[in-house]
Amino acid sequence: MNPPVPASGERLVYLMGASGSGKDTLLRRLRAGLRDNEPVLVAHRYITRDSGATEDALCLSAEEFARRAALGCFALHWASHGLRYGIGIEIDTWLEGGAAVIINGSRAHLAEAHRRYPALTAVEITVDPAQLARRLAARGRETPEQIALRLQRAAQDFPVPEGCRLQRVGNNGAPEAATAELLDIARGRLIA
Repeated sequence: MNPPVPASGERLVYLMGASGSGKDTLLRRLRAGLRDNEPVLVAHRYITRDSGATEDALCLSAEEFARRAALGCFALHWASHGLRYGIGIEIDTWLEGGAAVIINGSRAHLAEAHRRYPALTAVEITVDPAQLARRLAARGRETPEQIALRLQRAAQDFPVPEGCRLQRVGNNGAPEAATAELLDIARGRLIA
């Protein structure tokens, strides 16, 4: 387990939201909206499944993921829905270099992320349940039963650690507004 990262962690934006809430779309759009040489970086995730063209993720076998975790290659890692997810330790270098860093995290892993980066800003992307159901069905990744479980999980509250800064960004309409709000949050961390 990695030790807490105090000062530079104030530039970390920990993005989370239900599967299908549009996090990957917002992150793609955010990257496209960055100014030249703007010190805002979006970290890719390592996942033990093929991510396709819709996610900024690198696929690792379960064995390779475990090997990298044992070697300390991840700043954060967690399991969800039978898969493993990780964020590379390179984000610590980016934060120390003065960049604002956005990671695609997990609501269930927020407490651990906050323990390691106590000054992070957590951002939850919210979507109304009917829209979320349509998005999940359109992805074609899950069965109707799996979608029902994801919708049930999305409706559940999640624990927010004491002292954790949490902001919510609605993503029910066109993604431009939510992207702009997320980018403003990241830029705000640069001057915090």
